[in-house]
Amino acid sequence: MNPILLYIASAMTGIWGVAHLFATKGVVNDFGDITTDNRRIIAMEWIVEGVALLSIAAFVAITTFIQPKAPVSCGVYIVAIFTLAALAIVSLFTGFRIAFLPFRLCPFIFGLSAVLISAGAWL
Repeated sequence: MNPILLYIASAMTGIWGVAHLFATKGVVNDFGDITTDNRRIIAMEWIVEGVALLSIAAFVAITTFIQPKAPVSCGVYIVAIFTLAALAIVSLFTGFRIAFLPFRLCPFIFGLSAVLISAGAWL
């Protein structure tokens, strides 16, 4: 058990979640002249991803703080790892293909966070 790695993963994930929330308006505006419904859908998706990332970060950090070796903590870490891995794969096949650097960083940030949680929980 290495709580430092777990906290680093949590911080990376949380910071990226906050970045999503702050970037939402700019991303929506970058789509140009689209319908109001499409603007709302894009905004909703960016907010949802930001909140999901913040939730993962909070679950990992709180679990690590309270009782990192408890069986339920193992379950929290596993769910976080698989969720981040799924987001990394989706991002690899979607956002990674876009020239804008922050989109290209998503699979690496999600993947590294998942690896750090794995290492922190079981090494």
